[in-house]
Amino acid sequence: MANRILRIHGLISNAVKINNIKSNASALGLLNTNIPLIQNVREITNFFNKKPVSLLWKAVTSVSNAGRRRGRGKGLPRIKNLNRGQKIGVGKIGIVFPGLNSPLSRGNSYVTREPLPDDPEREKALITLQNHSNFKRYKVHALKRGWTSASIAGRKIGPPDPIDNESFEGFESWIMTSKTVNIMTSHFGRTKRYRISVVTGNGNGLVGFSSVTGADAKATIKRAKNRAGQRLTYLERYNNHTVLYDFYTQFHRTKIFVKQMPEGYGIKAHRIIRVICEAVGIKNIHANIEGSLNPQYIIKAFFIGLLKQKTYQQLADEKQLHLVEFKKESDYFPKVIASPENPRSEIRSHEVIKFNSYIMGGKMVLKKKRPPPFYTKLPSYENHLRKMERRRDHDNVRIRLKAEYGDICSFLTEKYPEARVLRWKKKREQPTEDQD
Repeated sequence: MANRILRIHGLISNAVKINNIKSNASALGLLNTNIPLIQNVREITNFFNKKPVSLLWKAVTSVSNAGRRRGRGKGLPRIKNLNRGQKIGVGKIGIVFPGLNSPLSRGNSYVTREPLPDDPEREKALITLQNHSNFKRYKVHALKRGWTSASIAGRKIGPPDPIDNESFEGFESWIMTSKTVNIMTSHFGRTKRYRISVVTGNGNGLVGFSSVTGADAKATIKRAKNRAGQRLTYLERYNNHTVLYDFYTQFHRTKIFVKQMPEGYGIKAHRIIRVICEAVGIKNIHANIEGSLNPQYIIKAFFIGLLKQKTYQQLADEKQLHLVEFKKESDYFPKVIASPENPRSEIRSHEVIKFNSYIMGGKMVLKKKRPPPFYTKLPSYENHLRKMERRRDHDNVRIRLKAEYGDICSFLTEKYPEARVLRWKKKREQPTEDQD
């Protein structure tokens, strides 16, 4: 009996509240409808209502680490923003809601709730807008993308960050190698890490190199660049354009033969060595690599060779002998490059005094002989040699005689003046009758 009284009391109190709300809303003209305000709604609970959106999308778009290594995560769908294109108060059934999707009043009259005409194109437009992706692949310029488009190796990344208000003006950094390393750990399993090698230099002798491993690619590149700026060293150059002399260097199975070249030759070497030369300021060089082409080995071998170079004055002081240069450009005229403070006059019989042999430690670079031209094997070439036998070296002899005597003549010309080369003389003009 007491429970029935409580139920009746609750129904009566609810009815009084509804009547009060209705009277207030109708007095203001905000609510004119025949739909009852109380409606029994069954609360639907399922998997999609219990889990958050992030977990639901993760179940559709994620793949395990083992599947990702096997390439199973390439065709998975991407996360879509299902709220894109949606408007508050507008749904599948178009209804005008005052204060939500329309103003409360228009002029002196209040807006009432009323249905809108159906829009069949709305669903298609929403699906098209949600499927459309704003993802745009960043395209790097061909001159800035490095050696290949598939890797960041060879790309310029700017100077290192300033240290204690000291900026690296005139410096430039290059990514030498970029490698992904997978490490198996006991707590996190297989983890991916990045190994980045960077070279930085100002193109005027200052250069630095570093190799860093990290979990994030961008942070690893930045850390490697800054560390390379903290490990700078100065390398001597010959006339500020090439190496001091020819040298041989090796690191593990990588062997590099470097040759000094004159101005205007350019850099003919591996792309890694070419970038290092640009960072150092070397403009003319020829380098040949034998053995392993491991990028780390090439970088370390070339830097070892550059760091082991000695200046000409250091070599002269070490041997206590004068260092003399013979060049083809100067017609092999001797030129003293460096002199020791206390030169010695005695030279031992077994002592190595040839510059290249002393630099190479007694080793010699084995060079392959150039094959003879193809036409030397033809029978017509023998006939040509037989015909040119009496006139061979004729042009060189004429040049030498003009340089020594000023004319094409014999060495007996002073004793026998008739020993001269006959020259054709122009015919004298015959006088005309008028001139007579």
